[in-house]
Amino acid sequence: MDERRTAICEAVLDLAAEGGNRAVTHGAVDKRLALPKGSTSYYYRTRTDLLTAAIGRLRDRSRAEFERAVPRTVDPDAAADVMAHQLHLLLTDRRRDALARYALAPDAAADGLAADLATCLFSVPLATGLFAALGTVDSGRAAADLVSMLEGLLFDRLYGARSLGPAKAEAESVADLRGPIRRALNYGA
Repeated sequence: MDERRTAICEAVLDLAAEGGNRAVTHGAVDKRLALPKGSTSYYYRTRTDLLTAAIGRLRDRSRAEFERAVPRTVDPDAAADVMAHQLHLLLTDRRRDALARYALAPDAAADGLAADLATCLFSVPLATGLFAALGTVDSGRAAADLVSMLEGLLFDRLYGARSLGPAKAEAESVADLRGPIRRALNYGA
């Protein structure tokens, strides 16, 4: 992806995280990047094209972050640690990405992008592979359940009851996230 397209995608994610899905327009992106009027439309003709590219950028960043962190051994404790740290990153350093993802959900559903958005942060196929390697009988079902739980943990800490408490230090946050993840990895064992 060239620099201009990358900047446009990043601006879309910023706008969505800050102002919700309706804040994302071609004109708002032009303004945010100080581009001449119509520049964003040159690169992404329709709003759906614009959202598709931004969601793809979000997916690619998530995959790269996960690939850097993934343990090279199949161990439930190491896997739980990696997942807890990845969730913590989505609550801190990558918070903008998580907020943008939720903000874009209504438009993604209406524009036929729901599957792309739903799978941009968490991967059922990767989780299925992990459960298969751990010897889980029904690795597909276990993976789907794990991803649903990860989604719930993220949402709860962004918008739910656990978002109302004081911010936790990294070690406490990761430990708090690790518990339910580790228990979920015992699925079907």
